[in-house]
Amino acid sequence: MDIDSVGKGDGDIGSCLDPELLILPELSPLALKSNPSIADDLFDQWLSLPETGRLVKSLIDDAKAGNPINAIGNSNTAGSHTTPSMFPAASTPPLSPRSSSGSPRFSKQRSSPPLGSPLKLVTEQVREVIPQFYFKNGRPPPKELEQQFFSRIDDFFNNHPDGLRLHEFKPLTKEICKLPTFFSSVLFRKIDTDSTGIVTKNGFIKYWVDSNMLIMDTETQIFKLLKRHNCNYISQVDFKPVLQELLATHPGLEFLKGTPEFQERYAETVVYRIFYYINRAANSRLTLRELKRGNLIDAMQHVDQEEDINKVLRYFSYEHFYVIYCKFWELDTDHDFFIDKENLIRYSNHALTYRIVDRIFSQVPRKFTSKIEGKMGYEDFVYFMLSEEDKSSEPSLEYWFKCIDLDENGVLTPNEMQFFYEEQLHRMECMGQEPVLFEDILCQIVDMISPEKDDAIMLRDLKRCKLSGNVFNILFNLIKFMSFESRDPFLIRQEREDPSLTEWDRFAHREYIRLSMEEDGEDASNGSIEVWDESLEAPF
Repeated sequence: MDIDSVGKGDGDIGSCLDPELLILPELSPLALKSNPSIADDLFDQWLSLPETGRLVKSLIDDAKAGNPINAIGNSNTAGSHTTPSMFPAASTPPLSPRSSSGSPRFSKQRSSPPLGSPLKLVTEQVREVIPQFYFKNGRPPPKELEQQFFSRIDDFFNNHPDGLRLHEFKPLTKEICKLPTFFSSVLFRKIDTDSTGIVTKNGFIKYWVDSNMLIMDTETQIFKLLKRHNCNYISQVDFKPVLQELLATHPGLEFLKGTPEFQERYAETVVYRIFYYINRAANSRLTLRELKRGNLIDAMQHVDQEEDINKVLRYFSYEHFYVIYCKFWELDTDHDFFIDKENLIRYSNHALTYRIVDRIFSQVPRKFTSKIEGKMGYEDFVYFMLSEEDKSSEPSLEYWFKCIDLDENGVLTPNEMQFFYEEQLHRMECMGQEPVLFEDILCQIVDMISPEKDDAIMLRDLKRCKLSGNVFNILFNLIKFMSFESRDPFLIRQEREDPSLTEWDRFAHREYIRLSMEEDGEDASNGSIEVWDESLEAPF
């Protein structure tokens, strides 16, 4: 194309166009789509300008002469001027993908159309359909899973066209929903909102499929069944209907049917144990996150399959409940279902010091639920006893750490530990035992824990050490301290043979034997001493 003719042939058009008028706002792809000729018209008008002709000619001359080509039209022509909107007389600006791809000069050097291809590409990206990634009730189940589920439901309801009653609903809970059978009543009432006493096929599908319970994991299913409407947590009272059904249907608890008082105490103890271990926030509000991190669901499945309730050591063992309740009853001399300081100091044959009992009743480790000044209720005692008899668990370490941390700064200092050990030292002297100086004890504790700082023990130091529970025994439990000092190798080997048993499991088993021997009518004192010697592992 003759460059000179570009500028001269259309001189009339160029003279009537103001270059400033070509500074237009960016056009959207939709505007170009509705009027595809607008880009060609603008490009033709730009080529008709005299400045454009001179610029293109100077670039061609530079190319022929072998001079470097400047993108902004830096040619040898002194009088050349650029359009204000396209070529500012300044240093070279940074190129952008849009400017380079959409530039007429760059487009002309390619074989592809000048503007059609980039704009078409942008239009395709804008029109791309993004699949739905958020579902209010969760992602719908796959079609294959739905078909298999509907097939099983059809087979189940074929013999019950009018619906299922509660006693007929239990097999569906276990076989179709894969939930423990003692969740039948809760699930039944969730579906039968009108209290008709019947769950129809459509009603079950509406609740279990339409609300996406089908694709939820077991923890989420149980969480939704237990929690109340508009709550994002499970409270203690929410477990009551499930445990009532467990007490009414489990063969291992059938002997309790004639004693409703002990049924209620058993259910309370199970709930307290669940919240002690799983509710790490200690706010009596069990969240879904806490439920998933715990082992409660496995224990529920286990108790549903096991006829011997005492083989389910986690939470549901009746023997464990029996030990806790009997220990509380022994200390509660006036049987008002409350314990004071003088009662608690007698725990485990006066094993605890007065100073640690004072800290417990100051409610530093945990606020009492009794609401009576100077009195500990049954729930408070359950938390105390689980902490005292298994100091290897995290809840126990946190419980006793708060007791020893006098200034509540999150650090145990030598002065704080010495404050509690002083009473231990005095008791050893009164009993004729060879006293162990605190300096030696402190070295032993530091060697045992290996804290980050020798003069400051933090909770994380204790949690990563398997022997950290012995630190608290040294400070305020004389019987366990002396037992630790003279460990029986035979008992140590027994512990290693079955590491799945916790300290609480071993204690509860030994204590249940002692209590059952007393119940059988044997001599209480002799039987107690004989078994208690074994439970202490190495009495002094």
